[in-house]
Amino acid sequence: MAATAPAEKRRVILDAAVRVFARQGFHTCRVADIADEAQVAYGLVYHYFSSKEEILDTLFLERWDLMLEAISEADAQQRSPREKLYAIAAFIVESYRHDPELMKVIIVEVTRAANTFGRTHLAKIREAYDQIAEIVRRGQAEGVFRDEIDPAFAALAFYGLIEQVLTAWIFDAELVAEEELDRAKTLIVDTICRGLDR
Repeated sequence: MAATAPAEKRRVILDAAVRVFARQGFHTCRVADIADEAQVAYGLVYHYFSSKEEILDTLFLERWDLMLEAISEADAQQRSPREKLYAIAAFIVESYRHDPELMKVIIVEVTRAANTFGRTHLAKIREAYDQIAEIVRRGQAEGVFRDEIDPAFAALAFYGLIEQVLTAWIFDAELVAEEELDRAKTLIVDTICRGLDR
């Protein structure tokens, strides 16, 4: 049990940071706010993280690495290109369902941030776009998708549509109904694939 205590404390701090970043915004909160939310000593936060920037980095990379794995797993399946895109959209929508505050932090503070934070992670963000573009490219090679649409553009449109849907949910005062979450998975893929399909 003692061996897992540091990992558990680190997780408590990360989870508290998600709530603080989502509520106050990354730039307006302080490390002390995270410590208060986690109910730990201020110095303990610095024991695990050098700054609030490192905390945000960690939160983003944890979630983004999971998404990259989900894209790879979807692509490895013997499925049609459309089904692979559906699996990716479903993973992201389910991520929102599971932890809307974390998704808010990632979208608002990282992927949409036109500051050094967003630029720092551009290469990592592009990995996801490249993987999605490859699914589209192979769909074109199989004759499923139209050749004249640039796969990189299709990948940006696909992810951009998902991000815009999540953004609307994030800033809506009402909780998103379960049926709407499920319906969105199909609508996102239908919207993109109707432009891609032959």
